[in-house]
Amino acid sequence: MGGAAFSDTAASHPASATAGWKAWLLLAPLLIWLGVFVALPTALLILTSFSKRDALGRVIYDFTLENYLNSFNPTWLTIFGNSIFYAFLATVICVVVGYPAAYTIGRASPRVRHLLLTLVMIPFWTSFLIRTYAWISILSEQGLANSLLLASRIFTDPLPMMYTPFSIVLGLVYNYLPFMILPIYTSVEKLDNSLIEAAYDLGAGPMRAFSRVIIPLTKPGIAAGALLVFVPAIAMYAITTLMGGGSNPTIGEVIQNQFTKARNQPFGAALGVLLMLLFLVSFLILSRRKNVAHAA
Repeated sequence: MGGAAFSDTAASHPASATAGWKAWLLLAPLLIWLGVFVALPTALLILTSFSKRDALGRVIYDFTLENYLNSFNPTWLTIFGNSIFYAFLATVICVVVGYPAAYTIGRASPRVRHLLLTLVMIPFWTSFLIRTYAWISILSEQGLANSLLLASRIFTDPLPMMYTPFSIVLGLVYNYLPFMILPIYTSVEKLDNSLIEAAYDLGAGPMRAFSRVIIPLTKPGIAAGALLVFVPAIAMYAITTLMGGGSNPTIGEVIQNQFTKARNQPFGAALGVLLMLLFLVSFLILSRRKNVAHAA
């Protein structure tokens, strides 16, 4: 009997080994892609961040901490702070605006829900650069917004809406709002109506049921949406460059300029590494909140 069990176990090993080999074969393209386009560039970025440049702007791979020490200059710290502030403000606005929309979509009938989801996805049908240039034409001094304000005689002079923190945050909110709505919608769609009805039966009003039942149950969607908005918004430089005009630089713009105009790749790489660390910290904090919400 023991021999038979051993034979059965031995016979199962080849199949298990074959299954493992096939699984690794299926994962090979993903692993190669991650190695070539993620791990290798990241390693090169870290290596460059500890290097120096010569008088001609060429990179000299010699270990130094000078680039990281220069990163703590008050000027760069202020730009880092502005980038975090813009990203945080855009995330908060996306939550405030996106939650009611996501809740409405999640509680709608299937037919209406599909229509509303299509409306949310419509911005992805065009390039974000086209959408950004559209906002530039709307917010400029001769744009649609100022034309309507002047025609209504609310203001006598055009408002300076472009190249301000307002335009930067508006561009971030407009482009990242769908990334907030979709995760929250997923959480709302999974809501158990019996729990909400139980809250009402126990005497809770609409606001109390919303704050004590609905919000806690949809926290995973809020955390996921905040992660999808906050992390990329910190490093976004295309929107901030076009709508900020360079008057309110963000860390993404500074890194781009260090690699292109200033030709100071080591310093730009050091800023990039610090930005990756900021991404990692943000991811860990938001993921922890998401896990706590799941556990609750």
